[in-house]
Amino acid sequence: MTADLIIRRATSADVPAIVTMLADDQLGTSRESLDDPTPYLKAFADIDADPNQLLVVAERNNETVGTLQLTIIPGLSRRGSCRGLIEAVRVAAPARGTGLGTTLIHWAIEESRNRGATLVQLTSDKSRTEAHRFYTNLGFEQSHEGFKLKLN
Repeated sequence: MTADLIIRRATSADVPAIVTMLADDQLGTSRESLDDPTPYLKAFADIDADPNQLLVVAERNNETVGTLQLTIIPGLSRRGSCRGLIEAVRVAAPARGTGLGTTLIHWAIEESRNRGATLVQLTSDKSRTEAHRFYTNLGFEQSHEGFKLKLN
């Protein structure tokens, strides 16, 4: 079901569809708002201007059905290697269960490899147990504990 799928760099015109997918989830409903696109468009401009950031959308039949953000992080550890950080993976409700999430993750792994990364990592909220099972089935290991500090 991926033959008609296109994964491409997002444009500012994709921001409303991306935000809709971010908001359509148990965590996103409380932290995203479709009322004012201004902060999202500013964030998109910052992401798009950074060569180590890649925000992509998946399209099928001219409809946005998925998204993720890939960050390439240069580092000194691991003998000066860089790593790929996968964030904000979302699949639109009608496309869930079709294998699109797997396709997006495999795409991000390959893109990380193409950009010289020696490791791919991601974080997932502790409440997303189904997502944890999904990532484990793709070969990811729960190797670390993550910590966050809210600044606002």
